[in-house]
Amino acid sequence: MELTSLLSPDTVCLRLHGHSKTEILDELIDVLARAGKLIDPAAFKAAILKREAEFPTGLENGIAIPHARSNAVGAPAIALGIAPGGVEYGSLDNKPSQIFFLIAETESVAEEHLEILAALTRHMQESDYIKGLLQAGSANELIHLLADEVDSEASPAAVTESVTQTPQVLAVTGCPTGIAHTYMAADALKVCAEKLELPIRVETRGAIGARDRLSAEEIAAAEVIIIASDTQVEMERFIGKRLLRVPVREAIRDPLSLLKRVMDDDIPVYQGSSVTTAETPGVSLRPGIYQHLMTGVSNMLPFVVGGGILIAISFMFGIDAFSPDSTDFHPVAQALMTLGGPEGAFGLMVPVLAGFIGMSIADRPGFMPAMVGGFLSVQYGGGFIGGMIAGLLGGYIMLGIVHLCRNLPRTLQGVETVLIYPVLGLLLTGGLMYLLLMPLSNINTALVGWLGSLGIGNLILLGALLGGLMAVDLGGPVNKAAYTFGIAALASGNNLPQAAVMAGGMVPPLAMALATVMFRHRFNASERRAGKSCFVLGASFITEGAIPFAAADPLRVLPACIAGSALAGGLSMLFGCQLPAPHGGIFVIPLVEHPFYYLLAIGLGSLLSAILVGSLKADAAERSRVSA
Repeated sequence: MELTSLLSPDTVCLRLHGHSKTEILDELIDVLARAGKLIDPAAFKAAILKREAEFPTGLENGIAIPHARSNAVGAPAIALGIAPGGVEYGSLDNKPSQIFFLIAETESVAEEHLEILAALTRHMQESDYIKGLLQAGSANELIHLLADEVDSEASPAAVTESVTQTPQVLAVTGCPTGIAHTYMAADALKVCAEKLELPIRVETRGAIGARDRLSAEEIAAAEVIIIASDTQVEMERFIGKRLLRVPVREAIRDPLSLLKRVMDDDIPVYQGSSVTTAETPGVSLRPGIYQHLMTGVSNMLPFVVGGGILIAISFMFGIDAFSPDSTDFHPVAQALMTLGGPEGAFGLMVPVLAGFIGMSIADRPGFMPAMVGGFLSVQYGGGFIGGMIAGLLGGYIMLGIVHLCRNLPRTLQGVETVLIYPVLGLLLTGGLMYLLLMPLSNINTALVGWLGSLGIGNLILLGALLGGLMAVDLGGPVNKAAYTFGIAALASGNNLPQAAVMAGGMVPPLAMALATVMFRHRFNASERRAGKSCFVLGASFITEGAIPFAAADPLRVLPACIAGSALAGGLSMLFGCQLPAPHGGIFVIPLVEHPFYYLLAIGLGSLLSAILVGSLKADAAERSRVSA
């Protein structure tokens, strides 16, 4: 694809008459509208003004490149206008702007468009080139001047790797729309580094996701990292490296100063957002499964805490006060349960966990298929373990799809992000999850039946089994099977099993809360904050409160929780504790037979799990340095 696919004589205005930024934008938008490029000019103008409010697009040398992505754009296009006298536009050098490139992109940005725009913006930093544009006598001459350089540079054959040695400096650039400033900052750093004879590699995070992603080997060998971005960047991979973070405009405006700071060795070591770590040469910093899981957990955590606390508050009105069929019904309790329960936050936490795991692995293309897989896990009883599987499947499947599509014909590249990626990703991820989750209902039914066949002959063994099952998947199908058995026993007049079930379900979050206090160095600051809420969630019999800890480290946390829950369930049976209520945590302790011994059973089980977790887990700093 060539520049003329975006810029044509009917989108060129050799003489703009506006005297202000708003008037110039109105003229250029009108040019695109008359050329049939816009569906809704007013909506596109709103998108342009929103982008300008985030960061003005006036550059140096009299150039301004306002741009936006919007559904109001019918066809990608560039409007080029010249204001000979110059207009105040808030440029980086505080001088009037004379040449304006108004870039209109659809929500689905084609990769070849970005190649053209990157080449275009690179030349806008050359004063001689700009003089030639100002002296052009016609629209065709102006387009010809631009196309000669831009098309050759944007062609695949012209894209070569300028750095053949391991770079000493790495950089990441990104802007909110991912169209112009992302690539201008990258080019400015490359050009300046070349003049300084400083090897550099730049990862761009544009509208179609990350490109030229930095490898673990490059990060490990680099002396310093520059983050010139106004968007989210995966920072965990840079822990232990000297790192300078600035807005993207700093890399465009003054790349020389940034690189001089790098050469002067005044850059501090990045220690992460919540852990402290020293530089560890040779350690791989590639975001592995642990980092992907942590990304999902950190985004899921507000749903667990917010939803769990609201559910706990609803219990204060009565254990079943949220149900319209209850004699204790209260509308406030119903509202709290709706917001926090399965119809609200708790219903979203597993899809969110899966979605952000997928996004961590495969960037934006991995988010949707992974999130749908997580939703299927909720619908078919897969629990958080099913959500983790969905996240990993969605992410790695999308990585494979992106890799297979890397050599698509250019005619198809414009639709890959809006058609090929989502359709194939959803089909493969959703199909696999559907096949994996379908048998769960049968397994759940069989497990309940098997528990019923055990009877209550050996109460201590049964209590330990029920308590342990409550911690196997923390609200998943195994947990529900044990809980269903306890409810069935209640219905038949036996209150012993439900006491063991609730004791086993209270242990995991309480154990995590204790562990974050007793073994602070095993947890980062975010985990310690989550641990405080687990005191409330565990006391309220909300087993899901431990999910963030289990999702981040399932091979250590789950066995520890199962052991403590089994102990609590067995002791509950040994002490003869009986519970006539189906739920409630501390709110129904007065109803328990032998309440002191019941609290002792829960306390001992929680203490055992906390000690096991503290003994098994690695230090927080070590977990952040080495990905699983």
